[in-house]
Amino acid sequence: MNAGARLCVQKYGGTSVADPDRLRAVGARIVRRLESGTGVVVVVSAMGKTTDDLIKLAHQVTARPGGRELDMLLSTGEMVSSALLAMVLRERGHPAIGLTGAQAGVRTDSTFNRARITEIDTRRIEAELAQDQVVIIAGFQGITSEADVTTLGRGGSDTTAVALAAALGAKTAEIYTDVDGVYTTDPRVDPKARKLHDIAYEEMLEMAAQGARVLHPRAVELGLLYDVPILVASSFRDTVPGTIIRRQVAMEPTNRVRGIALDRDVAAVTVRAVPDRPGIAAQLFGPLADAAISVDTIVQNASVERLTDLTFSVAQDDWRRAQEIVEPVARAIGAAEVIADHHMAKVSIVGTGMQTAPGYAATMFRALAEASINIQLITTSDIRITALVADASGEAAVRVLHAAFQLDEPVEASRD
Repeated sequence: MNAGARLCVQKYGGTSVADPDRLRAVGARIVRRLESGTGVVVVVSAMGKTTDDLIKLAHQVTARPGGRELDMLLSTGEMVSSALLAMVLRERGHPAIGLTGAQAGVRTDSTFNRARITEIDTRRIEAELAQDQVVIIAGFQGITSEADVTTLGRGGSDTTAVALAAALGAKTAEIYTDVDGVYTTDPRVDPKARKLHDIAYEEMLEMAAQGARVLHPRAVELGLLYDVPILVASSFRDTVPGTIIRRQVAMEPTNRVRGIALDRDVAAVTVRAVPDRPGIAAQLFGPLADAAISVDTIVQNASVERLTDLTFSVAQDDWRRAQEIVEPVARAIGAAEVIADHHMAKVSIVGTGMQTAPGYAATMFRALAEASINIQLITTSDIRITALVADASGEAAVRVLHAAFQLDEPVEASRD
């Protein structure tokens, strides 16, 4: 079946399906799309704070819930949502079926809690669509080749939706949530934030990876890889247009910085007085990779008497484990000590136009200095500059930079 031309994949987040009233509202939105002649595949998150509640429940019975069993537990939240939404649609006279990730053919690797989709066998979905069923799929989950249930990490339902859109040949993936779209920064941090009409995949990927919680980074990565446009819109306000994430975007010639991201989920680990010789970095970071701990910013100071300090950042949830893993390695290589600071924030400016024009770093650093915000670490990519600052200064840094780059000011942009 090649239903892409008349098929859309919609994803509804936890707030969108938080209670029976919200489920009925989502059902009404789906029915309107069906009545327009479009086939619909739906991906749902767990209702409201269900995932958080399940994690708390796990920690009430053990301090260290195993990854496999935790994934089994967490996957139940999305199953509840898919079953209930299918019931809502049937009540409205539309045939619908709820499927788990495994039943929908979502195959993953064996990295529990952070699995990656390896393939999607769409035969079951296509068979149900051929019977005019609305297919409601539990997001955030899949199954390994050993038939173990896995989860894709927080926000993984976004990834499920975009992966399904790619596998099914759908024209777009529509992500419905409690925000109107993608803003120049988090409106809760800076009320002057401006909603973007569209944004390039590369820009959104950097924003998501650096702390913007609108969309899971892996979802954007898949959109870029398979050229699936992604619409981010509100499920609460039907008349408000969202933001489209795609390859070609409207030009904003007067402003090459498109957004500012804030990540509070940051900790820094520093290994002091590391011997400056080949192979040391591999010895330190190899065990972290083996433990599936993602390392972001890495800074090594200039060597003094063949000793250097090496600092790297990890997610808040990983800093204790990272420190435990690195400490024996540090002792083995003769480093002085390992210290951690989990009161950090990461502030990033993002924009593809930064590649071709100078002065962005100078403007960023000057604005932060004038606000007496101390930069502890700096890292860059072609379209991003990131500064690590004290957590207490994170929100102030966002507001300062938003003003410095005039992101609150409307710009004239050509629409395609």
